Amino acid sequence: MTMHVLDDSPSTNEAFGTVPDDRTLEQRLASGFILVDKPAGPTSHQLAAWARDLLGLDRLGHGGTLDPFATGVLPLMAGRCMKITNKILKHQKSYIAVFRFRQEPDIAALKSAMASMTGRIYNVPPEVSAVKVQVRTRTVETFELLDTDGNDVVARIRCEAGTYIRTMARDLGLVLNTPVSLKELRREHSGIFGLEHCVTMDQLADAVWLWKECGQEEALKAIVHPIEKLLVDVPSCQIKDSAVAALAYGAPLLRPGLVSIPKHLKKGTELLVTSMKNEAVGFVKLKANSNDVAKMSSGEVARPSMVLMDTEVYPRRWPTA
Repeated sequence: MTMHVLDDSPSTNEAFGTVPDDRTLEQRLASGFILVDKPAGPTSHQLAAWARDLLGLDRLGHGGTLDPFATGVLPLMAGRCMKITNKILKHQKSYIAVFRFRQEPDIAALKSAMASMTGRIYNVPPEVSAVKVQVRTRTVETFELLDTDGNDVVARIRCEAGTYIRTMARDLGLVLNTPVSLKELRREHSGIFGLEHCVTMDQLADAVWLWKECGQEEALKAIVHPIEKLLVDVPSCQIKDSAVAALAYGAPLLRPGLVSIPKHLKKGTELLVTSMKNEAVGFVKLKANSNDVAKMSSGEVARPSMVLMDTEVYPRRWPTA
C-alpha cells in the first residue's frame, strides 16, 4: 500500500511508549495474545477459562470458536486485545477435514462435487450452533481432495470466516446422494497464523510454572505476543507522539498530528492508528478521502472508533484543572 508521507523527519521520545517487541511480560498480558493448538475435548470457552485462571488474568477470551471435537489454531486474547476479537473473527480460515461416507465414493464424482462447492455458496449453520440458524452465504476459496481411505476422505478447505464445515459435509452428501459425516476437523490457519506458531496447553502450563515458581519469564514472554502482530495486514496511518494521548482519551485526530496515511482511501474507511514506535493506538474512521487529507494543513481528519492504548502511556499536551 502506497503512502502519503506528510512529515519526512518526525522524531519520537524514547521516554514514552515501547516498541511492541520490547514490551515486558506484564505489558503483553495487559494487551496481547497467545496462539494455542486446541486439543479435542474441551470447548473453546472452557479452554479460554482454564488459560485465564492459569495466568491469573481478569480478562481473556478466545478469537474464533472451535467445536469440542475439533483441534488446531485458537487465538486467546488478553486484556485490551479482546477489543479486536470481532476483527480477528473475520480472518480467513484453513482446515483439514476427514469426511466419512456411508460407502466408498467415486473419486471423479467426488472431485466434481467439491468443485461445485467452491466460490460463493449457501452455508446454513447446524441446528446445534452458537448463531441463529438461517441461510447465509460464505466464500470457499478451495475445497481440495488430499487422500482417501475406504469410506474416509481427507480434504483441505480454505474459506471465509464463519463457514460451517459440518454443513459442508451434509451438503457434500446431498450432492453425491449419500450420507456424509464430519469425522475429524483441524484448523490449520487463522489469518496469517498457522499451527507452526501455536503452543500446546501443556507448553503454556510449563511456561507459566517457570514464571511463577522460578521467576523465569522468558518462555512465557515468547508465547504472549503483542497485539500489533494481529494487525500487520490492516491499513494504518502513523501519528506523532504529540497526538497519541489525545487519541487515547477519545479525541478526534487532527491533521497536524499525522505522519503518514495510505493513498486512495475513501471517506468513512476505518484504519489502524500507530505511534512512531509502531504501537497500536486505536482505530479511526476517516472524515475525508485520504488524498484530500494529504492536502489539508489543519482540521479534523478522523474520529476514533476504538481505543487500544492506555491513556497514561504518553503525556497529555493540554492543560488540566
